[in-house]
Amino acid sequence: MLSLRKEDGVPSISTREVGDVYIVKLNDPKILDQSQIEQIGYELLQTVPKVTSNRMLLNLGTVAFMSSAMIGKIVQLNKKAKEAGIDLRICEITKGVMEVFNLMRLHKVLNIQKDEESAIASFDKKGWFG
Repeated sequence: MLSLRKEDGVPSISTREVGDVYIVKLNDPKILDQSQIEQIGYELLQTVPKVTSNRMLLNLGTVAFMSSAMIGKIVQLNKKAKEAGIDLRICEITKGVMEVFNLMRLHKVLNIQKDEESAIASFDKKGWFG
């Protein structure tokens, strides 16, 4: 478990492993403040070297609002994960946040899944030629 904590004592980011999938969950319902975004972005990038398999899942289920700067941090995480050979999936995106992802066409760049269960199962699905 990472140590980044909000004023209420709940960590902004929590991590756990389910099988060979490293799961990162953002726990803040609103991610709008620039210093908060920088800290969470830093913590997200620090999770990449901790992934022992090539499977990482980012759960956004708690997040109701996030700024475009935070979305940029998620894109940066996706890039760093790819560079490290890690397959990143994102799940449980709330309706409002998903609308922004769609407007920015991020659903074409990021691997977005409905929930943790389907995201974990999707790691084992073969593609057209696999």
